[in-house]
Amino acid sequence: MSLQKITRLPALRQLSSIQHQNFLLLLPLSTHLSVPRRSMIQGEYRRPGKPREDKFPWQKINFSFSKGLEGIKKQFFLLKSEFTDRWVGPEGKPLLEHMLEQNRLVWEFRGPESLEQWTLSSDKEIGGHSEVHLKLSRNSNTCFVYGTLCSTPPRDGETRYSGYCSIRSKQPLASLDRKKHHDWSSFNTLHLRIRGDGRPWMINIGAETYFSHQRDDIYNYFLYTRGGPYWQDVKIPFSKFFLTHRGRIQDDQHPLWLDKINTIGFTLGDKTDGPFQLEIDYIGVCKDYAHTEEFAYEVYKRNPEV
Repeated sequence: MSLQKITRLPALRQLSSIQHQNFLLLLPLSTHLSVPRRSMIQGEYRRPGKPREDKFPWQKINFSFSKGLEGIKKQFFLLKSEFTDRWVGPEGKPLLEHMLEQNRLVWEFRGPESLEQWTLSSDKEIGGHSEVHLKLSRNSNTCFVYGTLCSTPPRDGETRYSGYCSIRSKQPLASLDRKKHHDWSSFNTLHLRIRGDGRPWMINIGAETYFSHQRDDIYNYFLYTRGGPYWQDVKIPFSKFFLTHRGRIQDDQHPLWLDKINTIGFTLGDKTDGPFQLEIDYIGVCKDYAHTEEFAYEVYKRNPEV
């Protein structure tokens, strides 16, 4: 074999590989390229037993013309109220009234439109058997939460525990679907008027966080109902709420961020199968001058004072 043929071999091999790659690029894609969902969205969290959603985000949008007009009217109304409220004072109240305010009624159930501010969830989303419902009372002055709790886990081979029902308020939104927060920095106590059946509930308060991996952080405290026909006034200081992440109590505790409150909810999961009911008159906040505690739990200091 001559020297020229030997020197041409690497060049011919490189040229053939380039032509082969170009030929593959010209071929139509006959098979669907399957990309793992986890590689695309790293922070995705899926409850055990809940199937994955294969729809793209734009496939969930309802392209209705009438709904679009209603949405435009709603956004312009919210935008107008934002500009007018700023001339009056914080949250549309005069400055003197805002400074001297000691009680605030946040949620009150006085009609069907008040129920639209709340959402329900249970272990039925992961294959469980619990059910929860929400309706107004007979006099349309209170909210009635009822249902059945079942702690039998679904037979999917993955879920080990089950049996919960919850009700949660929706995230308040400003104009153009911007996040709006409840500012409770002037208050230090949560005030409820309820009537239950003797079961213990869990109160969940969600606040805004700095980082995206903290979006599942929730502040919790216990709500013990007496049962019976009499109403119960419950006052819980915000300093008693402790930090949890996906149901696990955190070692590093922090006080609740009162000027960035997003949602409040109630969860039942006492592992007692059977019917339950909880009647709520109103949910508010108040300022108790006798309570001077800032935070009831130990806060770690990285650089303690000597």
